[in-house]
Amino acid sequence: MDLPFSPGLILSLIIVVIGILVIVKGLVIVRQSEVLVIERLGSFHRLLESGINIIIPFIEQPRAITMIRYRKMGEEYHPITSDEIRIDRRETVMDFPGQPVVTTDNVTVTINGALYYQIIDPKRAVYEVENMSQAVEVLAKTTLRSVVGKMELDKLFESRAEVNNEIQAAMEEPASKWGVKISRVEVQDIAMPEEVETAMRLQMAAERKRRATVTEAEGEKAAAIAKAQGQRESAILNAQGDKESAILRAQGEQESIKLVLNAIGDSEENKRTVVGYLLGQSYIKVLPNMAGEGERVFVPYESSALLGSMGMFREMAGSPEDAVASHLRANGNHSGLRGGVVGGAATGG
Repeated sequence: MDLPFSPGLILSLIIVVIGILVIVKGLVIVRQSEVLVIERLGSFHRLLESGINIIIPFIEQPRAITMIRYRKMGEEYHPITSDEIRIDRRETVMDFPGQPVVTTDNVTVTINGALYYQIIDPKRAVYEVENMSQAVEVLAKTTLRSVVGKMELDKLFESRAEVNNEIQAAMEEPASKWGVKISRVEVQDIAMPEEVETAMRLQMAAERKRRATVTEAEGEKAAAIAKAQGQRESAILNAQGDKESAILRAQGEQESIKLVLNAIGDSEENKRTVVGYLLGQSYIKVLPNMAGEGERVFVPYESSALLGSMGMFREMAGSPEDAVASHLRANGNHSGLRGGVVGGAATGG
């Protein structure tokens, strides 16, 4: 009996099927920023870069890498472990859960950090460490405890950037052996015990109150200094004004006496008469003030003598003003001098 298919046709179909399987299994398309580690018979052979690649099925196999990622569910982080044959070369963030850390002043705080890393050598990441992501996470936690343990709590809040830089610098050398580059480390959140947080709030309120008190005191000090300077300048100006006024009054009296003496003569007797007249006028000016301070006024003996001198002076020449006017008329001098300009002390007689 003849078969519907000849043995040659069957063999050809078998070869075609095997070829299709080889192509399907051996053709590997690698996307951009990904790489595959290929082993031949259990040992490292080569890396498959992005693009179309062909491997020998059942002889060449990609080597998987173990990755741990955290997924936040509610308030807790749950680790998810997976074996991946496609190694991502892009920068990856690892947001690991908060870790309890003891500071130098014996305060236990919980620090939640984020780690940014990048696989730059896939061969080392697969063969130099058993679990690359777990190793990087443990290294970050231990380095965080070491760096923060050297600081006080207040310094920790002020120096987050310094903490980040120290952790990154400490992790670079061991991570480079695993073919991993640590891009940066960020301290996200710092949680502390409730009693410590309350004490810090009270301290902050006291510090703000102290600053307000100091600012208010400095303002009052500046106002007092400005007021004192104003009073000082005012006193100096008043003293200068009194001085200039006294000088002008003295000069006026001097000119007044000169004019009177020039009018009636400058003999010794006339000088005494003029001086007595001027002193008498000064007494008369003071008498109203003396009378206003009490019910009785006692006039000194010298005042009677001075008033007598004034009367005698008026009998001789009428008044100093009249004598000056007569003198000026006799000399024909009318250059702007009026009758009442004999002197500052002689006015109001």
